[in-house]
Amino acid sequence: MKYFWLFLCFLITNILVAQTKIKGQVIDFDSKVPIAFATITYNNIKFNADWEGKFSIEVKDYKLPIKVNFKGYYEKITYPQPKVYNLTIKLINDLNEKKAEIYTENNVNNIIKKVIENRKLNDPEKGLSNFQYKNYEYLQVTANPDSISSKIDTVYKKRFLRKPLMKLDSTNYKFKKFSEKQHLYQTEKVNLIQHNSKQSKETILATRMAGFEQPLYEYLGLKLISYSVYENPFEILEIPVQNPISNFGRRLYNYKLIDTVKIDGRSAYRIYFEPKKINTNRLRGLLYIDTINFAISKAYFRIYGVVNINATYTFDYKKEFDVWFPKNRIFRVSKGNNHEDIKILGGTIKFSSDLEELESKNATDQAYVIIESTPFDIEINKTVTISKPRVKIEVPENSLKRENEYWNTFKKDSLDKRKLRTYTSIDSLSLSEKIEHKVFLGRKIINGYFPVSIFDIDLRSIVKYNNFEGFRLGLGAVTNSKLSEKYKVAFYGAYGLKDEEFKFGITPSYLVDKSSETWVSASYSEDIYEIAQTNFVTDVRRFRIYDPRPINISTFYNNKLSSVSVESKFLPKTTSYFGISHNQIQPLFDYTFINDNKAFTEYTITAAQFAIQWNPFSNYMQTPMGKIEYEKRHPKFSLQLTQALPNILDNDFTFTKVDFKTYYELPYLSGQKSSILLHTGIAFGDVPITHLYSIVPNNLNRDAILQRITFAGKNSFETMYFNEFFSNKYASLQLKHTFNKVRLGYKINPEFTVVTRMAVGSNNKNNQHVGIGYKTLEDGFFESGVECNKIFKGFGLVAFYRYGPNQLPNFDDNIAIKVSYYLDLGF
Repeated sequence: MKYFWLFLCFLITNILVAQTKIKGQVIDFDSKVPIAFATITYNNIKFNADWEGKFSIEVKDYKLPIKVNFKGYYEKITYPQPKVYNLTIKLINDLNEKKAEIYTENNVNNIIKKVIENRKLNDPEKGLSNFQYKNYEYLQVTANPDSISSKIDTVYKKRFLRKPLMKLDSTNYKFKKFSEKQHLYQTEKVNLIQHNSKQSKETILATRMAGFEQPLYEYLGLKLISYSVYENPFEILEIPVQNPISNFGRRLYNYKLIDTVKIDGRSAYRIYFEPKKINTNRLRGLLYIDTINFAISKAYFRIYGVVNINATYTFDYKKEFDVWFPKNRIFRVSKGNNHEDIKILGGTIKFSSDLEELESKNATDQAYVIIESTPFDIEINKTVTISKPRVKIEVPENSLKRENEYWNTFKKDSLDKRKLRTYTSIDSLSLSEKIEHKVFLGRKIINGYFPVSIFDIDLRSIVKYNNFEGFRLGLGAVTNSKLSEKYKVAFYGAYGLKDEEFKFGITPSYLVDKSSETWVSASYSEDIYEIAQTNFVTDVRRFRIYDPRPINISTFYNNKLSSVSVESKFLPKTTSYFGISHNQIQPLFDYTFINDNKAFTEYTITAAQFAIQWNPFSNYMQTPMGKIEYEKRHPKFSLQLTQALPNILDNDFTFTKVDFKTYYELPYLSGQKSSILLHTGIAFGDVPITHLYSIVPNNLNRDAILQRITFAGKNSFETMYFNEFFSNKYASLQLKHTFNKVRLGYKINPEFTVVTRMAVGSNNKNNQHVGIGYKTLEDGFFESGVECNKIFKGFGLVAFYRYGPNQLPNFDDNIAIKVSYYLDLGF
């Protein structure tokens, strides 16, 4: 009998050993995107992978093949291998079926249609008249220490034209030890979300950021993903994508009914959606749709590409209101198939892809960002009063000073000791390395200033160059809040080594209202200006280490300028300006303006100017420091009106100018972006050439191409010669598309941009301008080119070609080759 039991144990052991469970994932060979619900056949049994392409099987015989099939791909046959427990199966596109459209079945299509038709009833922001709730949100940059190798590797560092340098790399080991003790970064906030029939608003009740006494306000408004699953366009990483439950979205996605499940005791359809073009990296995911009211009761979203994005939405069913209300939202970002670092929270974090379970040689590739938000204290259909409705987000002073006891109520995981260590260690790191000061300094520098005691030194005023002044050496500054928050004085002085003239200016200002940032200013200056240029006074100042266009300009006018002005952000989503100026103008070139049979070589213009910039699609935050445009959306519009005032302060001419500008930028999840810039202007009356339009030319009138090589401007016409065209009315359009960086090796990663520019204009009073010859733009001006920017250390090359009615007879004269430069400050 004992032999029987021994034999039985031996038999059972062999059976157990003979069956090995392996896990697998089916992905696209080219894009590495998972293929959902692919058909798996093994041992004459068919089943489907899940919606992330994952599956598991019990291997009984290694000689039996695993067959994988999916519409639009060739069949893949593979064999399991002993001791291989994770299997990645890559399917190759069937070129014969690649362009074949996959149609959605009618019954699923009808379900999606009903979701769209009932969206206004099921979306809490549209279906409920009022609601408010508090929300706890926790952002964490972290890594799983178990996924990081602790090996110390030998690496070879490439060197230009030299033998590679061998080094020992302990990065992985150090990173693993660091991530075992704490997270890389974290921040928390508690906010009050209010909504009524007119608008929504967010008020920050508490916030803290590791390493900062004062938060980075811009990140309090950081919207990495839409709050609502019904929002269209749906936003991911501040980039709009078409929502799959929208009318237009139905044209882009294919839907498949998987099964019916129970959520909160209610039946829900489980529907998978994916792009109709199966090899794209557009949004895909799972929707759980209530079978009765066709509301979303749960949702999973995925994007695989430059970054990999996972988002999960869960909801609670509120029976008394027949609405699914948000319960929890989790958002995770990891590195995808890109080669560049992904920047977030002001620092460089390298994220990993989790498509293939391979150990990365680069430890920081295992890092990821995760955000979790949980609503509480929910009140529905009660009276909601919104204070200060003009701002989307409000950050009161008291929200920055919450004690630890307040935060302890939000502890979810008492075992997460890394969370506490993150705050203490990064706070000490902040003190030792003055991280907060670096951020403060970065904010100043990006606007062109460097703080020194009570002054912010104007970095643009130190050194300049142009053909008229030669090298222009100067110093400018403005007093900062250390001196006074109510008053400031801006001043500068400069000297041209070529014209041997001194220029200066001073502008005292007084803050009338802090909340609307209303400043009243007076100004006096004696300086030179480029002729026929329009500067919008409401444009945001951004630091550039140099301004390339003026280098080659030789036609300026001297201006003794006195002015008073008011600048304010009182109106929602606008910056407005009103000023009156007195200008004593002397052209610094051979020019005479004929007006009413009088010849003017010098003249006086007294003018009133009103300007407004309107950003209707942007969102603003009210902070203790003032208003911040935290969500920059396009298009943006600028309007500027200038009226010369007759018979006031010796004004010589009467004219009116109307200038308009709009800019639209469209970013893509792939990292590419497109942009449109439209400028137009018209001048009525008697306008001297100093106040006409020359439409930003940037080309030298020289014979050889190499003699015309200069620095390229940002939005200038590179093949248009200086002083070639002047207009009293014009319109210009610029179209750009920027591709991803191309990796060529040894830090040479150029960024290519294709550009087309066009302009049209006219001037019906040419006989008024004596001493300078020019053409007009009735027939239009056209140029196109390619920019190869950031080839090395910020330098690049651009090439443009001029064509159309104003094309020049000699082929070479229509070509412009320029050097470009982009300074990356890292902010």
